[in-house]
Amino acid sequence: MSAAPSDPTLPQDAQGILALAARSMFQLFSSISQGMFLIDRSGRIVWVNEGYRRFLPALGFDGVDQFVGHMVEEVIPNTQMRRVLETGEPVLVDLLTNKAGTFVVSRLPLREEHDDGTGPVIGAIGIVLFDHPQTTLQPLVAKFALLQRDLDEARRELASQASRAARNGLEGGLPRQAKYSFASFIGSSPAAVEVKRHARRAAQSTSPVLLLGETGTGKELLAHAIHGASARAAGPFVSVNIAAVPDTLLEAEFFGFAPGAFTGADRRGREGKFKFADGGTLFLDEIGDMPLTLQAKLLRALQEGEIEPLGSNKLVAFDARVIAATSRDLPALVAQGRFREDLYYRLNVLPIRVPPLRARRSDIPALVEALGDEVAQRTGDAPPELLPDALALLAGQHWRGNIRELRNVLEQVTMRSDSQRIDAAQLERILREAGLEQVELPATLQTSQDAGEQAALLRPLSQQVAELERKAIAAALASTGGNKLATARLLGISRATLYERMANP
Repeated sequence: MSAAPSDPTLPQDAQGILALAARSMFQLFSSISQGMFLIDRSGRIVWVNEGYRRFLPALGFDGVDQFVGHMVEEVIPNTQMRRVLETGEPVLVDLLTNKAGTFVVSRLPLREEHDDGTGPVIGAIGIVLFDHPQTTLQPLVAKFALLQRDLDEARRELASQASRAARNGLEGGLPRQAKYSFASFIGSSPAAVEVKRHARRAAQSTSPVLLLGETGTGKELLAHAIHGASARAAGPFVSVNIAAVPDTLLEAEFFGFAPGAFTGADRRGREGKFKFADGGTLFLDEIGDMPLTLQAKLLRALQEGEIEPLGSNKLVAFDARVIAATSRDLPALVAQGRFREDLYYRLNVLPIRVPPLRARRSDIPALVEALGDEVAQRTGDAPPELLPDALALLAGQHWRGNIRELRNVLEQVTMRSDSQRIDAAQLERILREAGLEQVELPATLQTSQDAGEQAALLRPLSQQVAELERKAIAAALASTGGNKLATARLLGISRATLYERMANP
């Protein structure tokens, strides 16, 4: 953005209108944006508007006086404002993630007044367009994620065909690729945003990553996303589910074997997963189930960067970044002598704890929308439309199986319901028919030992659903910072319906 030029070919009143337009545009951006600030040609922050001030506590500042005067990269992590100063090129739309949150931003250069508009850069403007992009842009993000999954499915099919061709002795086998990106990890709750922030940082490193969390939370999805965002994205992504491979075959699966290494072995020999992952990422799922006898060999391979195929006396070098995952308590296994302590420390360089679904209940509406579309594509049926009271009922479940269990429930809803619109009563019936003996209420009611609250559970279902609906609206309002439009979209209802429910609790 440049200052309004003084053009001698324009009438005096036209120049005045041009200058007025420049001022008006600046004031308009300042008023409609979520926040805006200015830096000078050295990169020093010289001004922030009222909207931007609310981000300062999250950035570690108590007031504007402490913030203004600093170099922009010192106080706003991951900013690209310096690049705008150096190149003079605007960045119209970009995503910025730091400890204050995730934002959709614009960055515009300011130029010295010049007749042809090409004067030197004298500063830049940073504009926060959206401060809740996961909520505000959720329909777009969901559609993009759906397209990404379609593309990934096509890639998997091509890789599968290439693998079959390679096994049949044909040339041109394609390497395995990551199937998911960070867009596939749906959620805008603080817990979801935080885990994606840690995962994005891990993607920039080459150290081992250890993904911890209950089954069904999305650990494998994050492993794919970390690989896809890393410098190894062009290399293969090779996955091994240790719990699914018999102990007697694990060593050959990992390290490969030489020709004739054992009875029945392929006479041509076979390369193992470590070698397949050369130049890329090796994902070791359920690492806590690895037998002790193999842990020492895995540790040596990780330390030395070389493996010894079964039945061979030759060492084979490899270059693979390791991401491990487990739903088990590794420190407890170490204490019990069932997992090597030195291997644990070798893997536990960049630990990331993936939160259970009950810790990110505000993400359930967005997950229902995305998973519903996924189930509908697979079954050929229209996706179910869950009414607010049904969403509130889902938010009250414990979700022991996490997102995998939620996907199963949505598939049950799609197959068992005679109506596309599902309310709480229908959902409760379907859950019970699916084998769930008790439909659980929110954790705050489950864990309460107060007799009055326990008695409240015996109220009619309509009253309990109404209370759950109020809690869901309150949670959504808190998640969106009180933004009514974003809250309505998050809950899948119109703004008029939201106002009606808020007026008649």
